[in-house]
Amino acid sequence: QVQLVESGGGSVQAGGSLKLSCAASGFSFSSRCMGWFRRTPGQERDGVASIRNDGMVSYADSVKGRFTISKDDDKNTLYLTIDGLKPEDTGRYYCAAGSRCNLDPRTYSVWGQGTQVTVSS
Repeated sequence: QVQLVESGGGSVQAGGSLKLSCAASGFSFSSRCMGWFRRTPGQERDGVASIRNDGMVSYADSVKGRFTISKDDDKNTLYLTIDGLKPEDTGRYYCAAGSRCNLDPRTYSVWGQGTQVTVSS
C-alpha cells in the first residue's frame, strides 16, 4: 500500500524550530522526487521545498534560509526542518511524491494527510 505519513507538527512560539517527518512506504522512495507543501488559511496548497532522488534541493523564495529539506533513503523518511518560525508559517504541511522535482503540486501524485503547524507571536 502506497502511503505517506507526516508527523512533527505542533504549536510553537515565533522564532522557534520544528522538524517535520514523513514516513514513506509501498513505493521506491529513493528513486522519487519528494516535496513539502503547505496550505495556509485562505490559500491554495503551495510548494515550499523539493528534493530530487540525487539529493538536489529546491526551495520557494519565501522560505529560503529558514527551511531545510532532507531525506534518509535507508529509513524511507523525508524531513523538513523549519527554523525561525513566523506566524505566517502557520498552516497544514503535506509531503508528497512526484515524478518531477518542482514545486507545482499538480506534478505530485501521492500525498500524506498533513501535519498542522501553528506559530504564535
